[in-house]
Amino acid sequence: MKVVILAGGFGTRISEESYLKPKPMIEIGDAPILWHIMKIFSFYGFHDFLICAGYKQQIIKEYFANYYLHKSDVTFDFAKGGNMIVHNNASEQWKVTIVDTGYHTMTGGRIKRIAKYVENETFFLTYGDGVADVNINKLLEYHNAHKKILTVTAVNPGQRFGVLGLDREGNVSRFHEKRSKDAELINGGFMVAEPQIFDYIDGDSTFLEKEPLERLVRDREVAGFRHDGFWQCMDTQRDKEKLEMLWQDNQAPWKVWE
Repeated sequence: MKVVILAGGFGTRISEESYLKPKPMIEIGDAPILWHIMKIFSFYGFHDFLICAGYKQQIIKEYFANYYLHKSDVTFDFAKGGNMIVHNNASEQWKVTIVDTGYHTMTGGRIKRIAKYVENETFFLTYGDGVADVNINKLLEYHNAHKKILTVTAVNPGQRFGVLGLDREGNVSRFHEKRSKDAELINGGFMVAEPQIFDYIDGDSTFLEKEPLERLVRDREVAGFRHDGFWQCMDTQRDKEKLEMLWQDNQAPWKVWE
């Protein structure tokens, strides 16, 4: 089962670092937040990743092109033509497909562009700037039980984003963009989608969070998996510093792999 990660935006609200690299490549500890997200899914046995790149996509490609080398102890034997001998390797059992989904493409458009790689399969979908201690297996079980086109992880971050409403059966009953008076559940990413979601997306200019999600809600095709544990996006430099502090203090709740 593939894990689709949206990693192509500009990250304008964390421009202190995103002017140099895509936001998912900004580091927490000594690794990009993208790596942290992948480690979460990999812990639960999902190792096949599809990264929707765009802005400075070459940096993501170069990171994974060199990943095996950087995680290995190696000998370069120049007397034998510069052969490289790998002694020990600590890299992951990942398969990583990086797709250039366009420089100016919106979130929905990026998802539409990777349809041919997903084919006719259920897939995970998340943003490349948020971490959580979500139980991925329970999320998938919830999705399979509700049989909706989309399941979103509903979190309450105490901030203001697009707002979700859940009914007693766990269906998303409403969705709207943030308003100043809202202090409710939001879509925290960590979604599960059926391939029918592609039918709700028109093209590159489509925001997933607007018409597609609103239409899915009207069609009663969105389930909400409530997560009351840790969740944090890296939207600003302040968010990045908070995550960094948790990591350095060895108190990172999303570090489920240890």
